[in-house]
Amino acid sequence: MNDAGNDRDRVSVLLQRWRSDLASWAIPAHITAAVADSPWVLPRAVFARRADRLAAAPSGPSFERAWAALDPPGTVLDVGSGAGAASLPLLPRCTGLTAVDSQPGMLDLLAKLAEAAGLHPRLVTGTWPDAAAEAGQADIVTCHHVSYNVPEIEPFVAALTAAARRIVVVEMTATHPLVSLNPLWLRFHGLVRPAGPTADDLLAILQAMGIPALAERWQRPAGPDYENFAELTDVTRRRLCLPPERAPEVSRALEESGVDPAHPVDLGTWAREVVTIWWAV
Repeated sequence: MNDAGNDRDRVSVLLQRWRSDLASWAIPAHITAAVADSPWVLPRAVFARRADRLAAAPSGPSFERAWAALDPPGTVLDVGSGAGAASLPLLPRCTGLTAVDSQPGMLDLLAKLAEAAGLHPRLVTGTWPDAAAEAGQADIVTCHHVSYNVPEIEPFVAALTAAARRIVVVEMTATHPLVSLNPLWLRFHGLVRPAGPTADDLLAILQAMGIPALAERWQRPAGPDYENFAELTDVTRRRLCLPPERAPEVSRALEESGVDPAHPVDLGTWAREVVTIWWAV
């Protein structure tokens, strides 16, 4: 078999492992059926606070890579934008912003924040890469904390590359952001949760695809994204598929895990090791 065939085989193996690892995060049906709330949805207010905070004080390698690539100023495409935590810090050098997200409510939040800064973004409701044609191209493509939601990562990444004129900047946690809740799943449900995939797995896939990606690991400081401990407790309860009456138990578990009620910090994405991955096009 020639080298091209060997490379394709390696890509296929890595992609299958990525899909399998993500599939293992599915919550057993008997657990989800016992509660009314979705475990996968964060309150919009949390996203808005996070975007406001990062726009007010931009920092970190993901921002720095995109900011440097916007010299000269250019257009930005934010894939899986949420309320704009990736793209709003770039507005001073942004000549045009397109935001793609599957949730219209998130896009509305982004629009309000961007318009307050004097820029009217173009909003595309949909999932990537299905929305790629409508979104079009931009000088910079950002994609923060989306990768672990994408079982079919190869076409996703290929569409990011095709949409960028200068650089693609991906940010993700080093390990799945919900790994930190694994001890609580064991505590409340007796359920052992998975550990993969990881950012290293994505980097291996990119290398096998022939994408010359670079990476930098860093620690994002935790921020006040939750209004109070009660809000964090409620979000954690929903993530754990527990009914409202068990909120006091969740509060105790969070405190025993080291969360300070006076300074509530999510056990997930924002207090853990982050990896910035980027490649020029």
